[in-house]
Amino acid sequence: MSPISIVIPCFNGAATLARALESCRGQPEAARIFVVDDGSTDASASITRAHAQRDPRVQLLQTASNGGAARARNWAALHAATPLLAFLDADDEYLPGALAAAHAHLEQHPREAAIRLDVDYAGFPERLTSHPDFEQYAVVLSNTVPSSLVIRRSAFLAMGGFPMDDFFRRHGGEDGAFSWALREIFGQRRFTGQKQVRMHYHDGIHAERFLNIQMGFVQADTVTTAETVRCSQAFLEAAFASVRQMRALDLAQPER
Repeated sequence: MSPISIVIPCFNGAATLARALESCRGQPEAARIFVVDDGSTDASASITRAHAQRDPRVQLLQTASNGGAARARNWAALHAATPLLAFLDADDEYLPGALAAAHAHLEQHPREAAIRLDVDYAGFPERLTSHPDFEQYAVVLSNTVPSSLVIRRSAFLAMGGFPMDDFFRRHGGEDGAFSWALREIFGQRRFTGQKQVRMHYHDGIHAERFLNIQMGFVQADTVTTAETVRCSQAFLEAAFASVRQMRALDLAQPER
């Protein structure tokens, strides 16, 4: 059985979903490709069904109303039966061989919980990409964005999945909170030297907001920043407690 389930949260992503799905279908290591149609009003569900007719690995999950990407990812993770999970946003795409590299790394390092793919930033404004510190901040994003993440399902579930706080739903930041917790609890390495997932720019993308703040083009709101840190710290503590509890449990011995 192929070892990886890909999870694509999708809210009105019809313009880019086919590209994302084609890139997933080109990954032989994918056993399932879950598209979570998170209350879309466009053709996202129809596009997914069309791909499912050509590739039985593609499976459509639908929510009754929009609940946000974190909830969509967590819900799909419960449907997966593979040892590894990969997350791809509907406007991103995998490059050839991405999941083969991730699978090989985790096979070779059985005590590591996750690996990050290196991200190619396509179509981002020149004022950002030509900034002298762009590469430095691009590394931070590559260690944070969900599309770079391949993780053992057991570790993901032990941590509680992505945080679903209302604050994160309104302002973003759940990806950073999860990355922080993953790094502190299990550690996380990232491939370097070869781009394996492509993030495509569009207006309003969270990555642009992050870069604008880090590069000094926009002033960060101190209240929002403080609340982001508080919610992230709370998630880290809850994830730590959950993992410690799992480690402390006795395993039942199989009957002979």
